[in-house]
Amino acid sequence: MSEKITIKEIACRAQTSKTTVSFYLNGRTDKMSEETRQRIAKVIEETNYRPSVAARLLNAKETKLIGVIIGDITNSFANQIVKGIDDIAREKRYQLIVGNSNYILENEEDYVNRMLAMGVDGFIVQPSSKFDQLVDKIKNEGKEVVFIDSQVSMDREKWVKTNNYEAVLEASEMLMEKGYDEYIMITADPSVLSTRKERATGFIDALQLKGKQCITHVVDGDVESEALTEMLNKELKFGTRTLIFVVNCFLLPRVYVALKNYRNLMPHTIGLIGFDNTEWSNFSSPTVTTIVQPAYDEGHQAAKILIDSLEGKHEEAPNQILKCNVNWCESTN
Repeated sequence: MSEKITIKEIACRAQTSKTTVSFYLNGRTDKMSEETRQRIAKVIEETNYRPSVAARLLNAKETKLIGVIIGDITNSFANQIVKGIDDIAREKRYQLIVGNSNYILENEEDYVNRMLAMGVDGFIVQPSSKFDQLVDKIKNEGKEVVFIDSQVSMDREKWVKTNNYEAVLEASEMLMEKGYDEYIMITADPSVLSTRKERATGFIDALQLKGKQCITHVVDGDVESEALTEMLNKELKFGTRTLIFVVNCFLLPRVYVALKNYRNLMPHTIGLIGFDNTEWSNFSSPTVTTIVQPAYDEGHQAAKILIDSLEGKHEEAPNQILKCNVNWCESTN
C-alpha cells in the first residue's frame, strides 16, 4: 500500500489539503493545529505511507541537504568534523551527503557535480589547494560553500580553520629550549593543502628565529612504516639529540611504528611531536606529544555558518579561527 498511496489520498483521508500534508512532511508544522497534525500522523501510520524522496527533491525550492566533501574520512579528525557538522544539521533539520575526495581534484569535481544534481542547498568542503577551480561552478548554481580545515581564499570565501601556524611556532619554540641538536620534519606534499603549508612554515620559522635549520623529508601519502624506518636509520645519529616533527595526522602512527627500536631513547635523545591522534597517542608507551585541533568545533561552526547563510540570517562570522592546544606527553617531556 505504501507504494501506491499519494499525498492527495493522505490529504483526503485526513480531511485537509495537499499543501498542509506537504508542510507536515517537511516539518513545517509551527502554524498547524495539534488536531490537524494528529489526523495526518494517524493516516500516515495507518497507511504506512513513505514519501518519494526523489519527487520531493525535484519539486522543492530547498532540499535541506548539505553536501560535505572530506579529504580523508578514515582518520578520527575527519570523523569528529563530520560529527560536529551533523549535530548542527540535525538540530536545524538538514541532512548530510558525505563524500571522500582523497584530496584529488577529479574526485572533488565529481562529488560537486553529483551533489549539485541531487539538489544540495550548500557545501562544506575540506578542500585540496586546487579546489578554487570549482568555486565558480558552485556559485553559478546559486549555492553556498564553507571551507573547513583548509581554505582556497582568505578574503573572498567563508571558512573555519585552526591556528596551525601559531600553534606549531609556539610549540617548537618551547621544544627548542630542551637543547636538541638536530631537527627533522616529515610531511606529505605541502602544496596539496594550506594547513600543511602553515604547519611546515611554522616549524621552519621557529627554527630560523633561533638560527637553526631542519632536515625535511616530503613523503608519499601511502608511504609505509618500513620505508620510514629506513629513512630514519640514515638520519638518526648516536648521541645526537634529535626532534622529529610529523606534519600530518595520518603519518604520525606510521612514524611511531618506524621508531620502534628508538622509543627507549624518548625523550632524552629523541623527541617526537605530531598532530591529533589522541585516540592512541595518550595510551602508547611512551605516550606521544601532539598538537590537538578542535575538530568537532570546526565542524560545528562550519555548519552554523552555512545554515546561517542559507537561512539569510547572517548572524555568524563568516571567517573563524579556532585555537589548538598542545597535549604534552612522554615523547618530549
